[in-house]
Amino acid sequence: MKSLRLLVCALPLALTGCSTLSAVNWSAAYPWNWFGSSAAVSEQGVGELTGSTPLNEQAISDALGGDYRLRSGMKAQSGGVVHYFEALRGDKLAMVINGDGGTVSRIDVLEDDVAAVGGVKVGTKFSDVYDKAFGNCQAAVADESNVVECKAKESTHISYQFSGNWQGPQGLMPPDDTLKNWTLSKIIWQR
Repeated sequence: MKSLRLLVCALPLALTGCSTLSAVNWSAAYPWNWFGSSAAVSEQGVGELTGSTPLNEQAISDALGGDYRLRSGMKAQSGGVVHYFEALRGDKLAMVINGDGGTVSRIDVLEDDVAAVGGVKVGTKFSDVYDKAFGNCQAAVADESNVVECKAKESTHISYQFSGNWQGPQGLMPPDDTLKNWTLSKIIWQR
């Protein structure tokens, strides 16, 4: 029995040193993570990922609890080069994390496991969140077509992007009757 206890204590230490197992998400094996819930979007950020989190892989992974596989990239934006991270759950893109000044400045949530205030999450219908677009939403800018962006109620940092079908002119807001069937495609937290 004593040797079994020693084996149970020593085995995880021995395995963590194995280079072939370095890609294993060991933090998921901790008992306190077995019944944990997904991160939530709040005024501070997504889970422990906030505006003060350094924009580096280790800090982002730690803030997300090791539940995601990260990959980094660079893109051109406003005449400069911006560094970002993509958080994947399995092979599915779950979040895009952008930074400014060395810390996280924007998080785009694309998965339906992460909810915002009031349980709003990707896939929620527009009519479940808003009665009308006026005063809440505007046509999304940039490359987004058939997308409206709405500020979350009582929030200064959270907005929602709803998408759907509409045959009207690009850049104009669809009528409320059209929007009511659109679904939430992205939750955005911005510093």
